[in-house]
Amino acid sequence: MLMLWRALSLQALRKGVLDTCVGEKAKQIMRPDDANVAGNVHGGTILKMIEEAGAIISTRHCNSQNGERCVAALARVERTDFLSPMCIGEVAHVSAEITYASKHSVEVQVHVTSENILTGTKKLTNKATLWYVPLSLKNVDKVLEVPPVVYSRQEQEEEGRKRYEAQKLERMETKWRNGDIVQPVLNPGKPNTVSYSQSSLIHLVGPSDCTLHGFVHGGVTMKLMDEVAGIVAARHCKTNIVTASVDAINFHDKIRKGCVITISGRMTFTSNKSMEIEVLVDADPVVDNSQKRYRAASAFFTYVSLSQEGKPLPVPQLVPETEDEKKRFEEGKGRYLQMKAKRQGQTEPQA
Repeated sequence: MLMLWRALSLQALRKGVLDTCVGEKAKQIMRPDDANVAGNVHGGTILKMIEEAGAIISTRHCNSQNGERCVAALARVERTDFLSPMCIGEVAHVSAEITYASKHSVEVQVHVTSENILTGTKKLTNKATLWYVPLSLKNVDKVLEVPPVVYSRQEQEEEGRKRYEAQKLERMETKWRNGDIVQPVLNPGKPNTVSYSQSSLIHLVGPSDCTLHGFVHGGVTMKLMDEVAGIVAARHCKTNIVTASVDAINFHDKIRKGCVITISGRMTFTSNKSMEIEVLVDADPVVDNSQKRYRAASAFFTYVSLSQEGKPLPVPQLVPETEDEKKRFEEGKGRYLQMKAKRQGQTEPQA
């Protein structure tokens, strides 16, 4: 597909700094293979576009000064809400800008807008925040330093530092508790149980999935994760489903070319109109006997069920059976109530 990228200003590149107003922009028309049978664009397709924009702007910035060349690798995506569905034939406008840089990481904020080219109507569909780290081209296990960013206001740097510290702490906590393994289900249980809808996808990582430097694009991984989560949601409710939001996606380790990855999804919680699905990505370096299977990425996806008219439908209630399933259900309920309270707080009028 035609991708129209706007180059960074040469002046900013020569100075080795990047003002927050300088960014990347892209346009892409949505085609039938980007969408489900109802014509709604897959959440994974949009996540992949978001990551491509973030990778370009962060890699350019990290190479904006003389020094060792590098490529920016995705480390984390903050919670992403799908504010409005996108459909086949609409044009996706993706814009990205760098908003903060620590010593070894870059924060990129991305906005996605859909355009109906017949009516000219535009609507905001996604806002996302991504974190990248620069990896040396000579040794992709080596993290390099990030060139400084020039902020238009002093407060921007302090606000960015707070976001950096918060995501750093959460990533460490997630990695610490992320040793759970999803076992294959040989005999699926009754409808509405976890085992009934649990799904896995096994994928051999090939050159087309990877950067020129031999590890997988973050957007490719996210698209596969969304695909598995969508299968779980569809199996559970047997209706048209769409991605409503994605909790923070943490990339714990790089996935190299030649690995076999297993993307596993399982239902953890249901409310009246939404489903939370945990997705785990495990990598098996089959061509390297020195390295064992490891956890590469993890996230929680939230889906909603839609009628043929695009209206939300009630979701069949999940029936947890084992103690672990009941524990995960209560944890999912806690996340749901916390996010619901946060949304209500944001919509309440200020006194």
